[in-house]
Amino acid sequence: MAQLQEPFGSILSCIDSRVPPELLFDTGLGDLYVMRTGGQTLGPVVTGSVEYGPMTSGTPLVVVLGHQRCGAVKAAYTALRDGTPLPGNLQAIALALKPAYEQAVRNGGTDPVETMTRAQVTLASTALRSNADLAPLVKKGALAVVGAYYSLDTGKVEVLDGAPS
Repeated sequence: MAQLQEPFGSILSCIDSRVPPELLFDTGLGDLYVMRTGGQTLGPVVTGSVEYGPMTSGTPLVVVLGHQRCGAVKAAYTALRDGTPLPGNLQAIALALKPAYEQAVRNGGTDPVETMTRAQVTLASTALRSNADLAPLVKKGALAVVGAYYSLDTGKVEVLDGAPS
């Protein structure tokens, strides 16, 4: 059992049961801070949770991890396209994903849900990178905020943006 935690990274990923960051990145107890929301959506509590590692213990890496065939993004895409609200608080996820939906509609592509997923990763990682509290850490090189995409088919993670040079 890990007595202390000294995470080398924070991961914001989807709630999808096929995408557990600890297993994807072969890590142990105390290695990662993990936040999971439908479609990697952000809000004040989630953003605060992401800020925790870098701001309290100097965690040098934040990864926003989207994935192939995301059910949350697909549901939001369909609801926004058809103008049919999702039930209960699921509609909050759809509304949080609306900027990614709008970007996916503008960009087109053969699979609009995958386009929307990638757009959400980029939008979320950009928002975190420019966050008032994280931006100074990024600017001085103490923090990298990386957008990434996990393929369920290949098991590989592709970096989309924010990789340190």
